[in-house]
Amino acid sequence: MLINEQFIKLGHGYGDIYELFELMKTNQTRIHNAFLLITEHQGKAVCSFAVALKPAGSSQFMPIYICLEGIPYNPESPSKRLTLFEQNCEACHVTPIQVAIKHSSYFEEYELYYQYVTGILRLNHLLPPLQ
Repeated sequence: MLINEQFIKLGHGYGDIYELFELMKTNQTRIHNAFLLITEHQGKAVCSFAVALKPAGSSQFMPIYICLEGIPYNPESPSKRLTLFEQNCEACHVTPIQVAIKHSSYFEEYELYYQYVTGILRLNHLLPPLQ
């Protein structure tokens, strides 16, 4: 079965993280992986929160909900948003996987960026293989 992944951008990780948390809670049994995508922009570390859900029913569609690059990242002094993401992952019995990637500004279009991230995740066996 060929899975069709698609990123669904919720926002930049401000108020929209609560929508991501609600999606996680209501789809807890469908969570495939949660990701903490870490990058650098203008000399500062930032991260994106992303959650990949297993396809619903007999669908071949795998949504990957993302809050894109709006969260400062400092592991020594985690932000409240990072702490909330980790707590929600724990409540859903999933451990967020940290992945270092390029910033979206390296790409002309978001579609190219999402293809790049999909490739990184697939090469690291974090998304199902192409069949």
